[in-house]
Amino acid sequence: MSSSSRILDPVFRSKIMSAAEAAALIPPGANVGMSGFTGAGYPKAVPLALAQRIEAAHGRGEPFRIGVWTGASTAPELDGALAKVDGLEMRLPYQSDPTCRKQINAGTMEYLDIHLSHVAQFVWFGFLGQLDVAVVEVAAILEDGRLVPTNSVGNNKTWLDQADKVILEVNSWANLDLEGMHDIYYGTRLPPYRMPVPLLAPGDRIGEPYYRCDPSKVVAVVETDAPDRNTAFTAPDETSRRIAGHILEFFSHEIRKGRLPAGLLPLQSGVGNVANAVMAGLEDGPFDNLAAYTEVLQDGMLQLVRSGKMTLASATAVSLSPEAAVTFNRDAAALKKNVVLRPQEISNHPEVIRRLGIIAMNGMIEADIYGNVNSTHINGSSIMNGIGGSGDFARNAYLSIFMTPSTAKGGSISCIVPMVCHVDHTEHDVQVIVTEQGLADLRGLSPKQRAKVVIENCAHPDYRPALSEYFRLALDRSPGRHTPHLLDEAFRFLPEWKARAAGGR
Repeated sequence: MSSSSRILDPVFRSKIMSAAEAAALIPPGANVGMSGFTGAGYPKAVPLALAQRIEAAHGRGEPFRIGVWTGASTAPELDGALAKVDGLEMRLPYQSDPTCRKQINAGTMEYLDIHLSHVAQFVWFGFLGQLDVAVVEVAAILEDGRLVPTNSVGNNKTWLDQADKVILEVNSWANLDLEGMHDIYYGTRLPPYRMPVPLLAPGDRIGEPYYRCDPSKVVAVVETDAPDRNTAFTAPDETSRRIAGHILEFFSHEIRKGRLPAGLLPLQSGVGNVANAVMAGLEDGPFDNLAAYTEVLQDGMLQLVRSGKMTLASATAVSLSPEAAVTFNRDAAALKKNVVLRPQEISNHPEVIRRLGIIAMNGMIEADIYGNVNSTHINGSSIMNGIGGSGDFARNAYLSIFMTPSTAKGGSISCIVPMVCHVDHTEHDVQVIVTEQGLADLRGLSPKQRAKVVIENCAHPDYRPALSEYFRLALDRSPGRHTPHLLDEAFRFLPEWKARAAGGR
């Protein structure tokens, strides 16, 4: 089926043009809201054409950079292409592109790393300035102008509402059976007129299956036919399987204690191979009738839906390996009974997360002995990707779990440290820390009690003596004994403390 046959409204059909012609409508200095969330549903053609235009302008000595706002990370055709031609002045709210990361850490690209639930409302509040252009991928334009979303929703509703000009990419690769999978909620209001979001269970539908867009704002419609470009997930390694095993054992323990129902509570899972390992463990585990209320549906969670272990998955995006993406697209008609895609202001809504009692599982870079978590920075000043939605879930979840291998860089770095070099999630929002070594349940523990549990259960044996030595000396020398620290020593953990512990000092 051609894209043209999917553009059924004659007003929109009259605005069909090439990607290059559409890109010419984006001026230097514009703030551009683009669709896309964890590599799903991003525009495939206009960003590449815009990158070529920017490169040509730079070749003539003309300045040309823009601000790009998205749902979360996108793909090489968007972030990578624009970054490589030095086309990004400001990027928000999340990225995972290596070229972007390099420029951000070099100080040549500005980056606003914010909670994903905050983005849409910040735009509505006017905190981020004017949104000049929206570039949004859709699967079809119906006769009455309603827009059928593709594999992600993210902030697209807000982009379409708030942008002065709108460019639509109609992607004929997306199965038209996606129609009906989405739940676009238009009930949010600005303070002081806000009303509760009327969502009581993960599968509730409180909106409509389509985007609305004022046709007078649409300046271009571009036809595409291309899948999302995501990389395949590697099979869970032994470390990931051990982390998953500790989490599943913890769930069983909580059921026995009467703190979780037999089918658990709705699950949220971050992205990556450890998260997929947990989902694989759930596939073989004793828990049935599972539900998810999360940001991203990945391969492991999709398999739970297919097998019947998970009856409902609510997310804002479907971010899959290439093989899983093909089968998801093919089977969209059957899957939309069990999958709901929402705007990220709803998928990550703090009050809804607390109401539903979410079990949140997110990755981290490092944790300290008192339970503070760094999920964004290397050595305190270099960004890796961003906080994403982990903070939305961690503070409001029924259970807040953070997980990581106990070491990095082939064992040369401990991921359990005396004091994290950057704090994304304070000890007040972290209930459980898990590594392949074990699980630390921090609920109800004072800082000194947490330190002992984290060191004993989560630290790698090679680093446990050094961490214990640091904690012992901090108890002796720290001027405050509530959260004992040696501030002149805390960030010199390696190699000084490892050698000190080995020498018995």
